[in-house]
This record gives sequence, C-alpha cells and structure tokens, in this order.
Amino acid sequence: MKAYIQRIGRSLMLPVAVLPAAAILMGIGYWIDPNGWGADSPLAAFLIKAGSSIIDYMPLLFAVGIAFGMSKEKDGSAALSGLVGFLVITTLLSTDSVAMLKGIDVENVSAAFAKIDNAFVGILSGIVASIMYNRFSKVQLPAAISFFSGKRLVPIMTAVSMLVVSAIMLFVWPVIFSGLVSFGKAISELGFVGAGIYGFFNRLLIPAGLHHALNSVFWFDVAGINDIGNFWASEGIKGETGMYQAGFFPVMMFGLPAAALAMYHTAKSGRKKQVASLLLAAAFASFFTGVTEPLEFSFMFLAPMLYVTHAILTGISLAVAAFFHWTAGFGFSAGLIDFILSLRIPIANQPYMLIVQGLVFAVIYYVLFRFLIVKFNLNTPGREEGDEEEVKTVESPSSENKFAVMAKTIYEGLGGDGNITSVDNCVTRLRIEVKDMTAVNQEKIKSTGVPGINIVGSKSIQVIVGTQVQFVADEMHKLYRSIK
Repeated sequence: MKAYIQRIGRSLMLPVAVLPAAAILMGIGYWIDPNGWGADSPLAAFLIKAGSSIIDYMPLLFAVGIAFGMSKEKDGSAALSGLVGFLVITTLLSTDSVAMLKGIDVENVSAAFAKIDNAFVGILSGIVASIMYNRFSKVQLPAAISFFSGKRLVPIMTAVSMLVVSAIMLFVWPVIFSGLVSFGKAISELGFVGAGIYGFFNRLLIPAGLHHALNSVFWFDVAGINDIGNFWASEGIKGETGMYQAGFFPVMMFGLPAAALAMYHTAKSGRKKQVASLLLAAAFASFFTGVTEPLEFSFMFLAPMLYVTHAILTGISLAVAAFFHWTAGFGFSAGLIDFILSLRIPIANQPYMLIVQGLVFAVIYYVLFRFLIVKFNLNTPGREEGDEEEVKTVESPSSENKFAVMAKTIYEGLGGDGNITSVDNCVTRLRIEVKDMTAVNQEKIKSTGVPGINIVGSKSIQVIVGTQVQFVADEMHKLYRSIK
C-alpha cells in the first residue's frame, strides 16, 4: 500500500510541476488589480486568466497525470482515459445532472455537488483509468468488434467504471460533505481552539478536496461567520474578525518555504539541482501568492508523515494567532500580496505580529522537517526510494541513436522478449520485471556504461542510468511494445 501511494506521488510530479508558474502569474495579476479580478486592467486580466486556466483545472491535470504515470507503459491512451473518467463523473454529478437524476429542483440539490470537480475526484479518475489500462490494454475482442480491442478498449472501460463510481458517489458524497459542514459549525464555538482544529482539518482534507466544505462554514456565510466578507468590509469585532484566516499567513509565507529548503538540503547530492527548480518555484508561489498546492502535493503522497505534521503545525498557527488576536485577511490566499493589501483594512489587528510568528514557524518547519526526513528516511523529492546518493549522466556515443543502441543492449541483457514482463522508470533508473533472474546478463548490461544494477527481488531488477533515463526508457518501451 505504501509503495502504491508513493507511485501516486511520483505520478503527480508532472502536473504539479506546471502549477507554480500559474500561481505566480495569478499573483502578479492580483498585485496589479486586487479588487476587480482583472476587470480594471487588461494586463491583470490577461495574467489572472492565464494562471487560472491551469490552477482552476488542477483536478483535471491530476486525472491525466496519474492515469499516465500509473499505467504500466506510460501510454497516451491511459492519459486520455483519465480525462474521460473525470469528464464522466463531473458531468453526471454536476448540480443540473443530479437535479435531473433525482427529479428535484436545482436549488434543492446538495451544495456538495457544486464542488464535485475537486482534487480527490481527479486523483480517483486517474487511478481508475490506470487500472483499466493495465487490465484491458492487451485484450483481444471478437472479430466483429475487434476495432475496439486493446488500447481503444481502455477509455470505454474507464467510462463504464466511472458510471459505477458516480452511482456510489451520488449517495456518499453529500453525506461526507454535509458531515463536514456540521463538524465545522460545532468547532466554530470553541474560540481559538476551534480555529486550531479548523486549520488542522483544512490542510488534512486538501488531498480529498473536502476542505471546501469546512471553508464554506468559516470563510463564507453558511453559518453566519463570513470571516472573509466581514474582514474586507471591516465589520465585526477587532481582533476576532479574520481569526480563521490570519494563522495561514505564517505557514504559507514562511513555514512552507522553510519546509522546501529542508527538503532541498536533505535531497541526495546527485538530485539537488533537479529538485531545486521545482522546490524554489513552489516555495516562491507559496510566499508570494499563497498557493500551496504545488509544494504540498510534492510531498503529501511521497511522505504522508510530513503532510500530517504540516497539518498539525497549521492548526497550531491558527490557534496561536487567534489566541493573541492577531488578525489579517485574504481575498485570494494567504500570501504576501494579500498580506500587504489587508494592512489597509481598519479591522486588522496587529498584523505585523504575524511576520514575527512566521519567522518562528519558519525555524520550526525547517528543523522539524529536516529531522523527520533524515530520522525516518522519508521519500521527499530527491530522496525517492532506490535513488543513488549521486548518479552520473551516462556517457554515450555521439551518434543520434545512442539511446536506442544503449536500450537495445540493456534489453538483450535482461533476457529480451521472452524474459521481460514489465518496463518502468523513475527519475534515475529503469525498473524492470522479469520472469527468470538467472537469464539476466549483468555484464552485458554494464557494458553500456551504466553506473550500477540493483536486484530488488526474485523478479525485479533496477538498472541505474542517471538523469537521462527517460530517453533510454522511451527506447526500451518501443522494444517492449513491438513484441506485445
């Protein structure tokens, strides 16, 4: 189970890598025009819409990315199936569709279905699509319908599977969503303790996309709190209005960037340059715009212990800010842009103390993350299981077919068509499943100049290639597919 969850984490790296740039575009747009969603500035509108075109469809990116990454052969038909699965469930469970299916008026449909296009559904769609690909991509149908055999069958089976999933979610999703709303109303009566509990569950529920249910209670007018609306209207009680927002600033502006630094410092030496760009961009997005998903999704599945720790620290941050009545608010998210804008609001109370709190939390995040990563050897970016401390880029001949030649030699060394059952790769190595390990010729594989070979089971072998592994893997897939 742990390995499966980590595979999901690795599969998310592709879509997560595009999110920081989108977040920064939106942040700059809101900096230019914080009040009109770009309406008062064509440049702001251009930047905001460009960034939101990616951020708003993050669940869809997850569906495609996970379907592609979790499929055995990293095939495009798997990615297409992830898209199909996501479209099926989000269309069937949209507010209008649910009203039609249940024979009720649209206004009587549970608010849960307005949030059906969330990260959890995207991830679920991708997983279902990858399962369908791995199961049906080689199936041969009878001659009369043979056109739909193999990879063409995968999107069809994904759509059918998502019909079943949608039927289940039709009844389960509103119960979960409503339960969280009721839970939010209950903890709202607990003062600063309630703020801390809210902060903890706000982060903990992000992987499932259920944090929207809690947010609706505290940020908007579901239960009469309306923390965001009241703050920007400067209404309510000074030192209390904004208590469900203020504690996020120390985490998003200081804590998470410090966590990114800890992950960079603990990355294996051969991987630091590779992960630096991702972590730097994600940390900057968190600090500047308050968009944390690019950073959080980079470790929430690879190292769940760290994510739970992050959720706990977020809860503590909200409790501390609420206890001392330090308040600030945001219209977009708790980044530098909204912090500066909120300083102008009369009801903000000692907001500069949130910077002091943030500096303290930066130290806590860095020390705690670094300790946990090293102590428990957690698989944060740059430390994925099986990666070498330092891997060298393979030196190959100067011919255009150098990767094809290398892949062919490795393929033959692994026993060729009759012995290889699965071809996969991570960031630095090929991961191969074979029928008979005794048929593997390690000397022939090593003749290509690879840094090493690692046998991890009776039928599993890893060939350490280096940072150019993707090109070798692509050629290996061509050889593997040609005989399937």
